[in-house]
Amino acid sequence: MSTEPAASADLPERFAAWFATRGWSLRPHQAAMLRLAQTEVPALLVAPTGAGKTLSGFLPSLVDLADPAKRPRSGLTARGVRRKGIHTLYVSPLKALAVDVARNLEQPIAEMGLSITVETRTGDTPAHKRQRQKYAPPDILMTTPEQVALLIASPEAPDLFGSLRRVVFDELH
Repeated sequence: MSTEPAASADLPERFAAWFATRGWSLRPHQAAMLRLAQTEVPALLVAPTGAGKTLSGFLPSLVDLADPAKRPRSGLTARGVRRKGIHTLYVSPLKALAVDVARNLEQPIAEMGLSITVETRTGDTPAHKRQRQKYAPPDILMTTPEQVALLIASPEAPDLFGSLRRVVFDELH
């Protein structure tokens, strides 16, 4: 892929302004990820270190979640409880990577003033927080394959994953 900047027209104004304040331009692979997400075509992104892969993987979710019309609404679960599910699931083979990526993702969310919740769930997550996440999940959940297996096996799985729009796998080898 080309490393030349893509048109900022591919970004909503709030995002284009954030890129501009950092002196960045949308890269072609980031624009491609946004376009593919709109068509709901699965994508595999391979890019060198420092090319903005992490942001590429999350831009479609951030853009969706920043638009009130695209945000998942709370609905009644199978048990008649009102709650929203997870929009984006990030799966990392390492808990430290999941925590690090969550920290990196919180910066653009805060700087753009987005009302998006990001949480991690690893073997180190306290039991009370893991339990709460089943009933009040974040918009974006950063986790490990082991935790995904536990969540899928839980009775709350249909409610948690019923509104899932994206899954981001990191460090596939």
